[in-house]
Amino acid sequence: MSTAALWGGIVLIALALCGVGLGWRLRRLLAHPSRPDRAPPRGAAWRGVLYAFTWGMMPWAKESTRRHFLPYVRGVLFHIGIFATFASLIVSPWRHALPSTLAHVGLGLTLMGTLGGLIGVLMRILDERLRALSHPDDYAAVVLVTAWQAAGTAFWADPRALPFFYGLSALTLVAIPLTKIRHCLYFFFSRFFFGRFYGRRAVLG
Repeated sequence: MSTAALWGGIVLIALALCGVGLGWRLRRLLAHPSRPDRAPPRGAAWRGVLYAFTWGMMPWAKESTRRHFLPYVRGVLFHIGIFATFASLIVSPWRHALPSTLAHVGLGLTLMGTLGGLIGVLMRILDERLRALSHPDDYAAVVLVTAWQAAGTAFWADPRALPFFYGLSALTLVAIPLTKIRHCLYFFFSRFFFGRFYGRRAVLG
């Protein structure tokens, strides 16, 4: 068995553990249902939900992002890099069969995410307000995801880095339900309930 195949098996095990961990988190979340809304509806809840997942995520929708546009852009680039790194992991077994154009796109997006992560770490260190709000687990989560994206960049630059990429992928997958990276699960619930609450009151949508 090759080293890449061995690490590929480890990644699959890590993916299973990640799924179990997130499933446990989801079960705990759903075990505490929200209280029924007794106020009479004035609007359509679905309009608020649609707004929350579309225009409500635009930089002009919130005062904080209007005032801090560059950090907003950094966050967007960082998360685009995360999605690109996940996509890279999925297509990695067929790396040699992919067109060079796709390889260049993968390299560019994962590198962009890596730079966004590095800037995020520096912001937490250099900005006094962010430093006061940050805890060791915040740094650990950002550093791990940034290193994972860097491994994805290395994989696109040189296929021989595949075992390194698989190793960090396995570590990241296992860490998702255990660290603050699990906000990827809570994000969708928070946006949904936010949109439903204010859409029902005709405030959004």
